[in-house]
Amino acid sequence: MKRLVSIFLSVTFVLGLALTGFAQKTPVVDNRERRQQKRIRHGVKTGTLTKNEAVRLEKQQVKTHRMEAKAKSDGKVTANERAKLQHRENKTSRHIYRQKHDNQNRK
Repeated sequence: MKRLVSIFLSVTFVLGLALTGFAQKTPVVDNRERRQQKRIRHGVKTGTLTKNEAVRLEKQQVKTHRMEAKAKSDGKVTANERAKLQHRENKTSRHIYRQKHDNQNRK
C-alpha cells in the first residue's frame, strides 16, 4: 500500500511539473501590456486621447494579446515568436505616443 501511494505521489509530482512547464509565462510581455494599457487609460482620463483613438489602441492591445496566446498555445514561446511579440508591442507603443501627442483633445 505504501508503495502504491508513493508511486501515485511520484506520478502526480511529475505531471504537475509537466503542466507548469506547459503553461509558459511571458512576464516581460505581460508587464508591457499592463503598462501600455495604463498609458491608454491615462490618455483617456486626461483628454489627450479621443474615444475613437482609445478604441483603436485597445484593438491593437487585443491583437497583441491574441498573438501571445497563439505563441503560448503549443507550450513553448520560441525566440522568433518573442521577437514578433516585441515588434508588435513596439509598434503599439509608438501608436500610443503619437495619438497622445497629436494635439487632438477630447472635447
